[in-house]
Amino acid sequence: MDWQEVSGNWVLIPPHPKAIIHFLGGAFVATAPQVTYRLLLEHLGSQGYAVIATPFVNTLDHSAIAKSVLQSFDRTIDELRTKSILKRRYLPTYGIGHSMGSKLHLLIGSLFPVDRAGNVLISFNNFAARDAIPFVEQLNFNPGFNVEFTPSPTETNNLIAKGYQVRRNLLVKFTKDTIDQTSPLTELLQKRFPDMVTPLTLAGNHLTPLGQDISWRSGKEFTPFDAIGQWVKQEIYREFNQLKSVVLRWLNPLSSP
Repeated sequence: MDWQEVSGNWVLIPPHPKAIIHFLGGAFVATAPQVTYRLLLEHLGSQGYAVIATPFVNTLDHSAIAKSVLQSFDRTIDELRTKSILKRRYLPTYGIGHSMGSKLHLLIGSLFPVDRAGNVLISFNNFAARDAIPFVEQLNFNPGFNVEFTPSPTETNNLIAKGYQVRRNLLVKFTKDTIDQTSPLTELLQKRFPDMVTPLTLAGNHLTPLGQDISWRSGKEFTPFDAIGQWVKQEIYREFNQLKSVVLRWLNPLSSP
C-alpha cells in the first residue's frame, strides 16, 4: 500500500476500506501531510481506513481554506470512484484534524452541507492572528488596518455554536500542550450535541500527532546519556501509540482493544 497523488491530495487506499478519513494537518506542517504525519496516517491505512490527506497553505482567510480543502477532497473522491479505486458506492467519512486542521473541519461542518460520520479534533486552537503569527504586531501596517483571521476567533465560535452539523466528535488535548483551546470548544459542542462529544486528555504535547521519528545512536560504549536518550524515545512513542489506540477505538468502538 503506497501513497498516491490524486487531484492534489495524498491518498492511501487499503484493499477493502471500511471507512474514509479526510485528514487536515497543522498550519505549518500541512503542505506535505503524507510526510509530516506519515506514521499516524499509515497506521490508520494499515487498519483498513482509506486516508485522503489534503495539503493546504495557511492564509488569513480560514473560511476560504475550508472551502478549498473540501472542494479538493470532493474532487479526489469523484476521481477515485470514476477510476474504481474506491469500489463501494458508500463508505462512512470521518474528519481528522490536528491544530488548525481541527478548526478547518469545524468550519467545514458549520458552513457547508457535508455528510460526516464524525470528527476527531486534536489540539484545537482558535487564537487571534496577533497571538498565532509571530511578530505580527511588529509589521508596519496602516494603523487603521486590522490584521485578523477570517472568521475571527469570536466569529468562529459563533459559527460553531449555531451551525456545526457533525454530531459525533472526539476531542483530544495533551497535558503539555500550552497552545491548546480544546476546553472551551468542548463546552460549545456539548451544548449543541449532549452525550455525543467525547473529550480526552492524553499525555503528550502539541507535536505528539506527528509521531516524531527519533533515531538515537549509541556510541561504542553504552553511557548514561544513551539511557536517557532511549528513555525519551520510549516516552515519545508511548504517547504517540496511546493517541493511535484512542483514535482507532473511537472510530470503531466494537473493535478489540
